[in-house]
Order: sequence, then structure tokens, then C-alpha cells
Amino acid sequence: MEIQESNSLINEPKSISFVNGLQILVLVLLLLYFGKTLFIPLSFALLISFILYPICKWLEQKGMNKIVAILVAILGVTVVFGLIILLLYSQVMEFTTEWGGFKAKVIETYNALNIYLINTFGIDQGIQLDVFKNYIDISNFEAIPLIRTVVISLSESFFAGIMILVFSALILYYRHLLTSVLYHLFPSKTKNISYEILIETIHAYYNFVKGMAVVYLIVGILNSIGLLILGIPHPFLFGFIASILTFIPYFGIMIASLLPITVSWIEFNSIYYPLGVIVVFSIVQILEAYVIFPMAVGNRLKINALAIIVTIVIGGILWGAAGMILFIPFVSFVKLIADRSPNYKAISILLGEDT
Repeated sequence: MEIQESNSLINEPKSISFVNGLQILVLVLLLLYFGKTLFIPLSFALLISFILYPICKWLEQKGMNKIVAILVAILGVTVVFGLIILLLYSQVMEFTTEWGGFKAKVIETYNALNIYLINTFGIDQGIQLDVFKNYIDISNFEAIPLIRTVVISLSESFFAGIMILVFSALILYYRHLLTSVLYHLFPSKTKNISYEILIETIHAYYNFVKGMAVVYLIVGILNSIGLLILGIPHPFLFGFIASILTFIPYFGIMIASLLPITVSWIEFNSIYYPLGVIVVFSIVQILEAYVIFPMAVGNRLKINALAIIVTIVIGGILWGAAGMILFIPFVSFVKLIADRSPNYKAISILLGEDT
């Protein structure tokens, strides 16, 4: 009888009404939105700690001290992110070596456009210079707040990165305490199910990381094939650099595209090749967001593509780019609970795959 009762995590005597459920949902969404300064780094830390837990456990079983094992695992994550930043830095530095040819191309294009406007529309060169100077003045005026925003964003990102590492180390260190608290939150008859959910959550997060690795691999291959078809030099190098840098939301793909655009412009002396690079990267990014990511990540988490896309949109609305990444594991956790609760069977069916 005890085993039969433990087959479900929640056995409520009465179900929650639709209105009460809607009120709880609204309160949760408001809490997530206004508390995102705390919840975003804490969620990333939880994700990282789940990924690093098997490594820490293996190191501790080999006789390593608990604190030392956590520091080694955290150091490994720091090195990985450091390599990504180093890759970004080398991308920028390599772009600066092409600046001379790029500058010459800009001047050449400007002169050609100048002649075209004079011959076609009869626009005087003086008027063109005035318009150009006014545009430069406006751009300089707008550049100051833009630079200030970038500096603030970088400082906030650096602080958030430090907090994520600190939270990850503390979660790994106090993992037994947190697990004990989790057990006490549920009735004694559901402790076995709680343990199963915790273990499956760790596996779900691990599958999420594997799914993301598959996404980066597919995106890198598609980028490389597109650049190879265009005839861009070093297509696999540029393709996989762009794939890796998509980890940095919005700015990653923009920075990654600068070098192949510049090289193609200088190499082929035509504007069509840089436009081709932009088209290739844009198409691949659309496929990554709406096809590759939902299929690769959703299948590993056993969540259907529709639920994945809706989750990405909601996450983007609440937490921006971070929410588009973090809300997927959150939904997998909700599905794990719904799978074991008869009262939430509808949620399990809604999120699950069509069987």
C-alpha cells in the first residue's frame, strides 16, 4: 500500500480551481520578472552546479577533499569561458589586421557612390558632404550613450559572472543540506519520488547541455557549408567560430560575422559576397532558433517543439536572452513533477511528445 501511494508526488484532496491557478501563475510570473536580478545568476548557478555535480562526486570518490573538488570543477568552467572570451578577443584583433584594406574599400565605395549620385540624380558633391557630415555628427552624438550602455552592460555581466561562480560553489558545497530541505518539503511517503525527481532533473540538465552541444555542431556545419558554397576563404574556421560565439546573445553572431564579411569584401572586390555572408548567417540563425534548437534540445528533454518555442518566447519576454536559455530546463522540471501527479496530467500531456 505504501508503494502504491508513493507512485504520485501530489495527492491533493481537491484540485485547484482555474481562477486560483491563474492567480498563482500571474504571481509567479511577476516574481520572476521583478526578481530577475537575483534569479538569473542563481538559475545559471543551479544549472552549472547540476552539470558539475558528477565531476565533483567522482573527484571526491577518488579521495579529493570536497572543497578542493569544487574548486577544481569551478576552475574548469572558468577556463572554458576564458577560452571563449580569448576566442572573441582574437576575432577582434584579427579583424583589426584587415582594417587597412577595409578602410580602402570604404573609401572606394564612397567615391563610387558619390559618382553614381552625381551622374544619376545630379546631386551636388557639396550637398553630399553636408549630409555625410550631419550624419557623422548625429552618430557621434548617439555613440556616447551607446558606449556608456555597453560599458555598463559589460560591468554588470562581469559581476553576474562572478556571482554565478560563487553561487555554483556554494550550491555544490551545501548540496546535502539543500537535498535534506527538499525532502522535508514533501510528505514522508513521497521522499522516494522526490529523490527520483532530483536525479532525473540532474540528468535532464545534463541532456540539455548535450543538446546544446549538438546545436552548436549543426550550426557550425551549416555556417561552414554556406560559406564554402560562396567561396569564402577558411569557411570551416569562420563557420565554427560563429557557431561558438552564438553563445553570446545577439552580439556574438554580429562580431563573428565581421571578419568573413571583411575578408570576402577585400578578396572578391564585390558587395555581393559580404551580403551573401549576412544571408547565410541570418538563415542559419533562424533555423537554429525555430528548428534546430527545439528539435535537438526538446527531444533530449522529451518536450515537444511547440512547448519549446512558446517557452523560448516567454523566457525572452521575462528575462531576455538569459530566459531563452534557462526556461527550457525549468519546463523540463515542471514536466517531471506533472508526470508523477494525476492532478497535473493535462500539463504532462501538453508538454510531452505526441504518443
